[in-house]
Amino acid sequence: MSETKDKIVALADRLVRTKGFNAFSYKDISGPLEIKNAAVHYHFPAKADLGVEIVDQDVAKFIAQTNRWKSLPEEEQLVKLIDVFRRHSKEGNICLMGSLAPDFETLEPAMQAKVQEMANGILAWLSHCLEEGRKKKRIHFKGAANTRALIIISNLQASLLLSRVMGPSAFRHIAEQLLDDLCHK
Repeated sequence: MSETKDKIVALADRLVRTKGFNAFSYKDISGPLEIKNAAVHYHFPAKADLGVEIVDQDVAKFIAQTNRWKSLPEEEQLVKLIDVFRRHSKEGNICLMGSLAPDFETLEPAMQAKVQEMANGILAWLSHCLEEGRKKKRIHFKGAANTRALIIISNLQASLLLSRVMGPSAFRHIAEQLLDDLCHK
């Protein structure tokens, strides 16, 4: 990828996480990067093309992270996942899936498919982590692992939203309670 294209994607990613996908335009990218709108359009003819690239890069990062965590005990993998959300909280960001969900019905079909792919991949990884942790008696919960994964992700996403309104303690309290409920008998 070219340096300009990388900068466009990075800034667009930040805008999606802070404002929402539908709340920014190419002008919000070209201005700060001091490039012409045509340069943004050159790399991403349609905004959906840019959105797909943002999701693809985020999925690639998630896969790389979870691959690095594979050798860790499952409860430590959960801590690593929560740390990802903690970083977003400190930066004032919303997670990408949580930011794109409210706009989902307005997204182009190709982008909707990518968001669904991202959500399914995250939930599949987390469900597997929870089930493996339960088998090894490292993680404790009732019910199906995929249901618990939905509860965890929805709580982490909500914690980022609540942190914007209530301050960083909202994230901290939710994250600590999630870990306490799962990792301590």
